[in-house]
Amino acid sequence: MAYQPYQASMLALGQAPSIIRETFEYGNRRAKEIGRENVFDFSLGNPSVPAPDSVHDTMRRLMDETDSVMLHGYTSAVGAEPVRTAVAEDINKRFGTGISASDIYMTCGAAASLTVTLHAILCPGDTCMTFAPFFPEYRVFVEAANAKLTVVPADLESFQMNLTALEALITPETKAIIVNTPNNPTGVVFTEENLRKFCDILRRKEAEYGHPIYLIADEPYRELVYDDSTVVPYLPNLYDDTFVCYSYSKSLSLPGERIGYIVVSPKMAQNREVYAAVCGAGRALGFVCAPSMAQRVIADNLGKTADLSVYRRNRDLLYNALTEYGYRCIYPDGAFYLWVQALEPDANAFCLKARDYELLLVPSDSFGCEGFVRIAYCVTTEMIERSLPAFKKLAESYQ
Repeated sequence: MAYQPYQASMLALGQAPSIIRETFEYGNRRAKEIGRENVFDFSLGNPSVPAPDSVHDTMRRLMDETDSVMLHGYTSAVGAEPVRTAVAEDINKRFGTGISASDIYMTCGAAASLTVTLHAILCPGDTCMTFAPFFPEYRVFVEAANAKLTVVPADLESFQMNLTALEALITPETKAIIVNTPNNPTGVVFTEENLRKFCDILRRKEAEYGHPIYLIADEPYRELVYDDSTVVPYLPNLYDDTFVCYSYSKSLSLPGERIGYIVVSPKMAQNREVYAAVCGAGRALGFVCAPSMAQRVIADNLGKTADLSVYRRNRDLLYNALTEYGYRCIYPDGAFYLWVQALEPDANAFCLKARDYELLLVPSDSFGCEGFVRIAYCVTTEMIERSLPAFKKLAESYQ
């Protein structure tokens, strides 16, 4: 066999453009040309609210009071036991679960949580499912685990999970289903009724196929819900064969610290073997010993969040204005994204036209759903206010 200097699939992936990152880099170039204040960049889901003061206090205290070798040294491969114990106790306090430290695997954020989990359970020939619209990297993660991603078409009215389509597409090869609520990119929170019906389908299919179908709950936005009536049920309480992939990137505004965890539900079939497979996948992928100081920081700040009222104010400002201008907006109960129907069938063409008004939006095609755009409102309120005349002019250009 001829020598190959690199893996062709990795070359293709490295050369494939990410529309989100491409839009962000375009914004940087425009900012140099016309000034940052004249570019309205809604492309990237990067938290704009500072981390709580307590996070900085913890960091300073740890650096002042903890031996440097210990503070910055390795922890156990699965994470420091006191940290995992604290995380488990916090989960149990909030959701009435029976999780222990031995069910927790500390990771470098939600991306690592997902890739480790998928590599732990997926075998060649397996299928993993998710619901459109979905975070585009799901496809990358699933295919890197040598499995196939099946996308359930969106419910274009409610953007709840399309359970009728799920039942038509699920097969004996289905090993896992990724659920993301609050949802990126829509901001929709799946209702408890929708989730319970979904779990009923999974239990029925498990019995029919004679093997577990794992539910992977991707939960970086769990705390980002803005309406008092909105509830995000803890999925291990609804379905036994559940993993929770969590990150503190959004709740504590710590995306650069890369810290999160995996929960392997203690109710899961063959829980100990599955947890060991998670450990093995972490080892194979090099995701062992999550950042030591970050582990200690989050353990000292459990139950706290950044000032989420800023996102609520941004949501209300943007949703109300765009609705007034004639846009169809899907009301977001959570996360920090507004899902807006493009004013022409081709969302890519709409986003290119929006650039004429210095509005940087992300077309929906890569999220598995055509005809919409994602607007990340995790930006300054002042930038949203300055952008509104541009949104109005864009709408008027289609009238």
